[in-house]
Amino acid sequence: MLGPVESQRARPVRIRHHVQRQGYGYLLVLIIVYLGFLLASPEGDGARAISVCVGGLTLLLTLWTSGVSVRIIAVVSALVAGSLMVSVVVVLLTGEVGDATAHIIAFLIIAFAPVSVATGTIQRVRGEGVVSVHTMFGVLCIYLLVGMLFGFAYGAIGEISSDPFFAQQTTADTSDYLYFSYTTLTTTGFGDLTAATNVGRSFAVIEELIGQIYLVTLVALIVGNLGRRRADA
Repeated sequence: MLGPVESQRARPVRIRHHVQRQGYGYLLVLIIVYLGFLLASPEGDGARAISVCVGGLTLLLTLWTSGVSVRIIAVVSALVAGSLMVSVVVVLLTGEVGDATAHIIAFLIIAFAPVSVATGTIQRVRGEGVVSVHTMFGVLCIYLLVGMLFGFAYGAIGEISSDPFFAQQTTADTSDYLYFSYTTLTTTGFGDLTAATNVGRSFAVIEELIGQIYLVTLVALIVGNLGRRRADA
Protein backbone atom coordinates (compact mmCIF):
# COMPACT_ATOMS: atom_id res chain seq x y z
CA MET A 1 0.00 0.00 0.00
CA LEU A 2 1.29 3.44 -0.89
CA GLY A 3 1.93 5.96 1.87
CA PRO A 4 0.47 9.50 1.86
CA VAL A 5 3.54 10.99 0.11
CA GLU A 6 3.73 8.27 -2.53
CA SER A 7 -0.01 8.50 -3.10
CA GLN A 8 0.22 12.26 -3.70
CA ARG A 9 3.11 11.73 -6.11
CA ALA A 10 1.25 9.01 -8.00
CA ARG A 11 -1.95 11.06 -8.36
CA PRO A 12 -0.68 13.29 -11.24
CA VAL A 13 0.52 10.15 -13.03
CA ARG A 14 -2.91 8.52 -12.68
CA ILE A 15 -4.64 11.70 -13.85
CA ARG A 16 -2.41 11.95 -16.92
CA HIS A 17 -2.90 8.26 -17.69
CA HIS A 18 -6.68 8.72 -17.51
CA VAL A 19 -6.57 11.83 -19.70
CA GLN A 20 -4.38 10.09 -22.25
CA ARG A 21 -6.74 7.11 -22.44
CA GLN A 22 -9.95 9.14 -22.58
CA GLY A 23 -8.50 12.41 -23.86
CA TYR A 24 -9.47 12.23 -27.52
CA GLY A 25 -13.11 12.09 -26.53
CA TYR A 26 -12.64 15.19 -24.37
CA LEU A 27 -10.65 16.83 -27.15
CA LEU A 28 -13.38 16.12 -29.70
CA VAL A 29 -15.95 17.82 -27.47
CA LEU A 30 -13.62 20.81 -26.90
CA ILE A 31 -13.01 21.21 -30.63
CA ILE A 32 -16.75 21.17 -31.34
CA VAL A 33 -17.35 23.77 -28.59
CA TYR A 34 -14.48 25.89 -29.92
CA LEU A 35 -15.83 25.67 -33.45
CA GLY A 36 -19.32 26.58 -32.29
CA PHE A 37 -17.94 29.63 -30.48
CA LEU A 38 -16.02 30.77 -33.57
CA LEU A 39 -19.10 30.40 -35.76
CA ALA A 40 -21.54 32.09 -33.38
CA SER A 41 -19.53 34.82 -31.67
CA PRO A 42 -19.52 38.37 -33.08
CA GLU A 43 -16.30 39.83 -34.41
CA GLY A 44 -14.46 41.86 -31.77
CA ASP A 45 -11.34 42.06 -29.63
CA GLY A 46 -13.00 40.25 -26.72
CA ALA A 47 -14.04 37.34 -28.92
CA ARG A 48 -10.56 37.19 -30.46
CA ALA A 49 -8.94 37.06 -27.00
CA ILE A 50 -11.27 34.24 -25.95
CA SER A 51 -10.53 32.48 -29.22
CA VAL A 52 -6.79 32.59 -28.52
CA CYS A 53 -7.34 31.21 -25.01
CA VAL A 54 -9.62 28.36 -26.11
CA GLY A 55 -7.35 27.58 -29.06
CA GLY A 56 -4.39 27.41 -26.70
CA LEU A 57 -6.32 25.14 -24.35
CA THR A 58 -7.19 22.90 -27.31
CA LEU A 59 -3.53 22.65 -28.28
CA LEU A 60 -2.41 21.93 -24.71
CA LEU A 61 -5.01 19.18 -24.30
CA THR A 62 -3.87 17.77 -27.63
CA LEU A 63 -0.24 17.64 -26.52
CA TRP A 64 -1.12 16.23 -23.09
CA THR A 65 -3.32 13.51 -24.58
CA SER A 66 -0.70 12.60 -27.17
CA GLY A 67 1.89 11.90 -24.48
CA VAL A 68 4.22 14.81 -25.26
CA SER A 69 6.80 15.53 -22.57
CA VAL A 70 5.98 18.01 -19.83
CA ARG A 71 8.90 20.19 -20.94
CA ILE A 72 7.44 20.64 -24.43
CA ILE A 73 4.02 21.35 -22.95
CA ALA A 74 5.59 24.04 -20.75
CA VAL A 75 7.24 25.63 -23.80
CA VAL A 76 3.99 25.58 -25.76
CA SER A 77 2.15 27.07 -22.76
CA ALA A 78 4.64 29.92 -22.76
CA LEU A 79 4.11 30.46 -26.49
CA VAL A 80 0.33 30.52 -26.08
CA ALA A 81 0.64 32.98 -23.20
CA GLY A 82 2.98 35.05 -25.35
CA SER A 83 0.43 35.09 -28.19
CA LEU A 84 -2.23 36.33 -25.80
CA MET A 85 0.12 39.02 -24.51
CA VAL A 86 0.90 40.11 -28.07
CA SER A 87 -2.82 40.46 -28.70
CA VAL A 88 -3.19 42.59 -25.57
CA VAL A 89 -0.23 44.79 -26.52
CA VAL A 90 -1.60 45.28 -30.04
CA VAL A 91 -4.95 46.34 -28.56
CA LEU A 92 -3.23 48.84 -26.24
CA LEU A 93 -1.11 50.31 -29.02
CA THR A 94 -3.56 50.35 -31.91
CA GLY A 95 -6.92 50.05 -30.21
CA GLU A 96 -7.82 46.77 -31.91
CA VAL A 97 -6.47 43.41 -33.08
CA GLY A 98 -6.48 43.23 -36.86
CA ASP A 99 -8.31 40.35 -38.48
CA ALA A 100 -5.15 39.27 -40.29
CA THR A 101 -3.18 39.15 -37.03
CA ALA A 102 -5.95 37.22 -35.29
CA HIS A 103 -6.17 34.64 -38.07
CA ILE A 104 -2.39 34.17 -38.24
CA ILE A 105 -2.13 33.71 -34.45
CA ALA A 106 -5.02 31.21 -34.48
CA PHE A 107 -3.44 29.36 -37.40
CA LEU A 108 -0.08 29.08 -35.64
CA ILE A 109 -1.70 27.85 -32.42
CA ILE A 110 -3.74 25.13 -34.13
CA ALA A 111 -1.08 24.13 -36.70
CA PHE A 112 0.70 21.69 -34.36
CA ALA A 113 -2.46 19.98 -33.13
CA PRO A 114 -3.23 17.62 -36.07
CA VAL A 115 0.35 16.32 -36.14
CA SER A 116 0.30 15.71 -32.38
CA VAL A 117 -3.01 13.85 -32.54
CA ALA A 118 -1.80 11.75 -35.47
CA THR A 119 1.41 10.84 -33.64
CA GLY A 120 -0.43 9.99 -30.43
CA THR A 121 -3.05 7.91 -32.27
CA ILE A 122 -0.41 5.86 -34.09
CA GLN A 123 1.50 5.25 -30.86
CA ARG A 124 -1.71 4.20 -29.10
CA VAL A 125 -2.63 1.67 -31.79
CA ARG A 126 0.89 0.24 -31.74
CA GLY A 127 0.93 0.07 -27.95
CA GLU A 128 -2.54 -1.40 -27.44
CA GLY A 129 -2.57 -3.47 -30.60
CA VAL A 130 -6.24 -2.68 -31.21
CA VAL A 131 -8.26 -0.05 -33.05
CA SER A 132 -10.55 1.33 -30.34
CA VAL A 133 -13.30 3.91 -30.14
CA HIS A 134 -10.73 6.37 -28.80
CA THR A 135 -8.66 5.79 -31.95
CA MET A 136 -11.70 6.78 -33.98
CA PHE A 137 -12.13 9.89 -31.79
CA GLY A 138 -8.52 10.83 -32.55
CA VAL A 139 -9.08 10.43 -36.29
CA LEU A 140 -12.21 12.62 -36.11
CA CYS A 141 -10.29 15.24 -34.11
CA ILE A 142 -7.71 15.45 -36.90
CA TYR A 143 -10.48 15.90 -39.47
CA LEU A 144 -12.08 18.78 -37.57
CA LEU A 145 -8.71 20.40 -36.85
CA VAL A 146 -7.75 20.32 -40.53
CA GLY A 147 -10.98 22.13 -41.43
CA MET A 148 -10.32 24.72 -38.75
CA LEU A 149 -6.73 25.15 -39.91
CA PHE A 150 -7.78 25.83 -43.50
CA GLY A 151 -10.46 28.23 -42.25
CA PHE A 152 -7.84 30.32 -40.44
CA ALA A 153 -5.59 30.14 -43.51
CA TYR A 154 -8.41 31.45 -45.71
CA GLY A 155 -8.99 34.25 -43.22
CA ALA A 156 -5.34 35.28 -43.26
CA ILE A 157 -5.26 35.18 -47.08
CA GLY A 158 -8.43 37.20 -47.35
CA GLU A 159 -7.27 39.88 -44.94
CA ILE A 160 -3.77 40.19 -46.39
CA SER A 161 -4.89 40.26 -50.03
CA SER A 162 -6.10 43.50 -51.58
CA ASP A 163 -8.83 41.61 -53.46
CA PRO A 164 -11.92 40.08 -51.81
CA PHE A 165 -11.48 36.40 -51.00
CA PHE A 166 -15.04 35.46 -52.02
CA ALA A 167 -16.65 36.14 -55.36
CA GLN A 168 -20.09 36.69 -53.79
CA GLN A 169 -19.18 39.37 -51.21
CA THR A 170 -16.53 41.99 -50.59
CA THR A 171 -16.19 41.45 -46.82
CA ALA A 172 -16.05 38.29 -44.74
CA ASP A 173 -15.60 37.30 -41.11
CA THR A 174 -14.33 34.20 -39.30
CA SER A 175 -17.65 32.37 -39.55
CA ASP A 176 -17.66 32.85 -43.35
CA TYR A 177 -14.17 31.41 -43.73
CA LEU A 178 -14.90 28.43 -41.45
CA TYR A 179 -18.22 27.79 -43.19
CA PHE A 180 -16.46 27.78 -46.56
CA SER A 181 -13.68 25.57 -45.19
CA TYR A 182 -15.93 22.82 -43.87
CA THR A 183 -18.21 22.81 -46.91
CA THR A 184 -15.05 22.41 -48.99
CA LEU A 185 -13.48 19.76 -46.72
CA THR A 186 -16.64 17.67 -46.78
CA THR A 187 -17.04 18.31 -50.55
CA THR A 188 -20.56 19.60 -49.88
CA GLY A 189 -20.04 22.70 -52.00
CA PHE A 190 -23.28 24.64 -51.56
CA GLY A 191 -21.99 27.29 -53.95
CA ASP A 192 -23.13 30.32 -51.94
CA LEU A 193 -19.47 31.13 -51.24
CA THR A 194 -16.66 30.46 -53.71
CA ALA A 195 -13.04 31.57 -53.78
CA ALA A 196 -12.38 34.45 -56.15
CA THR A 197 -8.56 34.48 -56.20
CA ASN A 198 -6.14 31.93 -57.60
CA VAL A 199 -4.52 31.45 -54.19
CA GLY A 200 -7.88 30.83 -52.57
CA ARG A 201 -8.90 28.39 -55.27
CA SER A 202 -5.61 26.51 -54.95
CA PHE A 203 -6.05 26.09 -51.21
CA ALA A 204 -9.68 25.06 -51.70
CA VAL A 205 -8.69 22.32 -54.17
CA ILE A 206 -6.02 21.03 -51.78
CA GLU A 207 -8.47 20.96 -48.88
CA GLU A 208 -11.12 19.22 -50.98
CA LEU A 209 -8.68 16.51 -52.01
CA ILE A 210 -7.47 16.04 -48.43
CA GLY A 211 -11.03 15.79 -47.14
CA GLN A 212 -12.15 13.30 -49.75
CA ILE A 213 -9.07 11.08 -49.52
CA TYR A 214 -9.14 11.19 -45.71
CA LEU A 215 -12.76 10.04 -45.53
CA VAL A 216 -12.62 7.26 -48.11
CA THR A 217 -9.31 5.83 -46.91
CA LEU A 218 -8.28 6.49 -43.31
CA VAL A 219 -11.70 6.95 -41.69
CA ALA A 220 -13.11 3.98 -43.61
CA LEU A 221 -10.11 1.87 -42.58
CA ILE A 222 -10.48 2.80 -38.92
CA VAL A 223 -14.22 2.12 -38.86
CA GLY A 224 -13.75 -1.17 -40.72
CA ASN A 225 -11.15 -2.38 -38.21
CA LEU A 226 -12.84 -1.03 -35.08
CA GLY A 227 -12.30 -3.51 -32.25
CA ARG A 228 -9.97 -5.74 -34.23
CA ARG A 229 -6.54 -6.54 -32.87
CA ARG A 230 -3.45 -6.36 -35.00
CA ALA A 231 -2.23 -9.70 -36.20
CA ASP A 232 1.22 -9.14 -34.71
CA ALA A 233 -0.14 -7.83 -31.35
